[in-house]
Amino acid sequence: MSLPPIVVFDLDGTLAETAPNIMATLNVILQQEGLAALPVERARELVGAGARALIERGFKVSGRPLDAQRLEELFEEFLLIYAEDVASASYLYDGALDAMDALAEAGYALAVCTNKPILHTRLILEHFGIGGRFAAVAGRDSFPFHKPDPRHLTMTIETAKADKGRAVMIGDSRTDIATARAVGIPCICVPFGYTDVPIETLEPDLVIQHFAALPEAVSRILGKG
Repeated sequence: MSLPPIVVFDLDGTLAETAPNIMATLNVILQQEGLAALPVERARELVGAGARALIERGFKVSGRPLDAQRLEELFEEFLLIYAEDVASASYLYDGALDAMDALAEAGYALAVCTNKPILHTRLILEHFGIGGRFAAVAGRDSFPFHKPDPRHLTMTIETAKADKGRAVMIGDSRTDIATARAVGIPCICVPFGYTDVPIETLEPDLVIQHFAALPEAVSRILGKG
């Protein structure tokens, strides 16, 4: 029996707007350290490279140096605080559910490959009631490797028992594009996620403005392959 084609989604800034809860957790850390809270609008430049980088960037823009040991302590604290409330102010992007339904109906396996820890990833998917839609869910700590290491993506596809030769990555950042390129699969990006530069300037294979365009875009881009 042949393996199904697969669509692999990033999570933060791709499937869901998660910045409100991420930034709220960061602000708890900043304020307990005597620093001012940062507005959620700063998420575009701060979120996307994992919690350690988020904390480091948050302290940098706040003008406070942070040594490696204290960073690790705050990172562990961040994970605990975030797990208490991962998604109360977060939401799935418009059209995401319909797009996933259409892709599944067309025979595509679906997966998540994110640099968010697997605990928080599963809590978010559970919050939105969509965990059961995915043949594989891989977080930063699911394998010994994480994006942009291509093995994070290839092992996610293998776990989903899908065809790497008929796979596409859906993302919002340079990390997603670099990972897909390293694997040799196309990357479709959304422009409303967490990137420090306009996503078009990073030249993914395709940029869609709304999830309504995704099923046709996937069919077209894999058809080219």
